Amino acid sequence: MKYIVVTGGVLSGIGKGIIASSTAMILKSMGLRVTSIKIDPYLNIDAGTMSPFEHGEVFVLDDGGEVDLDLGNYERFLDVNLGKDNNITTGKIYNLVIEKERKGQYLGKTVQVVPHITEEIQNWIERVAHLPVDGDKGVPDVCVIELGGTVGDIESMPFTEALRQFQFRVGVENFCLMHVSLVPVLGVVGEQKTKPSQQSIRELRSLGLSPDFCLCRSTQPLTEETKKKISLFCHVAPDNVIGVHDVSNIYRVPILLNQQNLPNLVLRRLQLNPKVDLSKTTSPGESTPYWMASWKGLADRMDKITNESLNPIRIAMVGKYTGLTDAYLSVIKALDHASMAIERKMVIDWVEASNLETQNISTAEYKKSWEILRGAHGILVPGGFGDRGIEGMILTANYARTSGKPFLGICLGLQIAVIEYARNVMGWENANSEEFSTSGSGKNVVVFMPEVSKTHMGGTMRLGSRDTIFTDVDNKISKLYNVDKVGQAVEERHRHRYEVNPEVVDEIHAKGLHFVGKDTTGVRMEIVELKDHDYYVACQFHPEFKSRPQRPSPPFIGLLSASLERLKKM
Repeated sequence: MKYIVVTGGVLSGIGKGIIASSTAMILKSMGLRVTSIKIDPYLNIDAGTMSPFEHGEVFVLDDGGEVDLDLGNYERFLDVNLGKDNNITTGKIYNLVIEKERKGQYLGKTVQVVPHITEEIQNWIERVAHLPVDGDKGVPDVCVIELGGTVGDIESMPFTEALRQFQFRVGVENFCLMHVSLVPVLGVVGEQKTKPSQQSIRELRSLGLSPDFCLCRSTQPLTEETKKKISLFCHVAPDNVIGVHDVSNIYRVPILLNQQNLPNLVLRRLQLNPKVDLSKTTSPGESTPYWMASWKGLADRMDKITNESLNPIRIAMVGKYTGLTDAYLSVIKALDHASMAIERKMVIDWVEASNLETQNISTAEYKKSWEILRGAHGILVPGGFGDRGIEGMILTANYARTSGKPFLGICLGLQIAVIEYARNVMGWENANSEEFSTSGSGKNVVVFMPEVSKTHMGGTMRLGSRDTIFTDVDNKISKLYNVDKVGQAVEERHRHRYEVNPEVVDEIHAKGLHFVGKDTTGVRMEIVELKDHDYYVACQFHPEFKSRPQRPSPPFIGLLSASLERLKKM
C-alpha cells in the first residue's frame, strides 16, 4: 500500500481537494486502484449538523455518511463510492478514544494526545486505506489523503504529528507528501512572490514533515525563476515544483499536472508500476497520453459549452443559501454534467427564495427576482431546512406549474411541489408541512417521519442510498432512468426527516400530480410528476450526489433537455 498525503499552506480553500482528486484520477487512469481519505480537524463528529453557510454543502454517501464536500470531488473524479469512514474528524477520533478509556481498554494509563490520539489516527488511516471503493475485491494500490485546513493550525496538530509518525510506520518509500501553497502576484510589476510558500514549507518541516512535491497555486504559469527559487529555499527538487495556475475548468487540472510530468515523478518516488504502456505514442501533435484521452475529451467539451456563442440555457436556482454557492456544489456539478451531455451552455441565475415573497413586493430585490424567474428557461428548487423562504418557493412551484416552465424539485423541492398543489389545486387552504406549520394552521401534507429522532440532530435523518420502485412507467422520468417495467428500481441517496403524508397521497394522485416512484414499502413517496407538462418532476432523494462527469444524473438531463426545447421555441 502506498500513501500520498496532500497538505496546504498560506490560506484555506487553496485547492487541495481538486489537486488531491486530480492526482488520484491520474493514477487511476494509469490502471492503479485508488482510494481517498479526507481529514477534517473540526470537533464535529461529521458535517451533518453544520450550516451550509458555515461549511458548504453536506455530501451524502451510500452508507449514509454526512461528509465534507471534498469527498464529492473524489467520487466525481474517480467514479467510486466512498464510505463514511473515508472522512476522519477530530470528533470521531476523540469520541473513539474516550469510549475506549471509559471501557478501561487503556489499562489505567494516562490517556494523552501522544501516543493515544495519534495512534488511533494512524490505525484509522491504515484500516480504511485497505478497503476497496471501486466495487472490486482486494486492497487498493494507493490511498490519497487530504489534510484539511492550513499547516500550523492548532486543531490540525494531532493529525500532523500522526502523519509524521505514520511515514516511519509504513516506510518512507511508501509515503509521499505533496504540499499546496500560494504564489501571489503583487504590484503593477507582476512579480511572483515565493515568500508565502517558503514560510509555509518551513512551518511544515518544523513539524517533522518534509514535502516531496510543492504544488504552487497561482493566477499565471510559474516562471522558471520562481520554480528555481522555491526549489532552492524549500528543499524540493526543481522538477518537483509543480505550477497549478488558473485554468478554464477543473477538468483541466489533471492535464496540467501531467504536462509537468507529475505522474512519472510520483511513480518513481513510490516505486509504482502502472498498468498502462507509458512508451506507447499518442497521435501526432497530441501531448495528452492515450490513457487520459477520455478525460481530455471531457475538459474539451466543458470548454466548448462554456465558450458557446449560442444563447445559453438559463436555469433559475431558487434556494435558501444562495449567498454561498458551495452550499449547492453537487447540484451545480450535476447541472454541468447534464450541460456537457446535451452539449449546450448552461447558466445558473441565483434567486434568494425569500425575495419572491409578497411581503417584499415593494423592494427592488422582489422585482429583480421575479424578472429572473420569468426570464429563465427552467427552474430548480434544491434541498434545505427551516421555514425561511418557503413561501417564495411555493410561489415558484406555482409559477412553474401554471406557466408550463420546466421544473425540478429536490428533497425539500418535492415537498414544496406537493404543498403548492394541495393549496391551489386540491383547495386545501393553508396546506403546509409539520416542519413549518403551527398546530391547527392547516392540513399537513408533509409530516415528520415516525422513526426519526426529535431530540438528536446528528445522523438521525433518513440517510444514504435506498431503492426507489417505479409504480408507473408512462412518464418522462422513467424514460430518463431507462425504466420500462413497473416494479423496477433505481438507487439514489437520501437526506431528509420529513415525508409526504401517506394519508393524502391517493387524493392528490387522483387530481393529476402523480406519485410515480415509491420506497420499497410503498408508503414513502419518492418521485412526483405532473402529467401534461413539459417537465414538472420532483424527487425526495438527492440525484446530484450520484451524478458523474461521464454519467450525468437523469433528472438533471431531463430538466436541461426540456429547458433547451423551451429556449428553441422562444
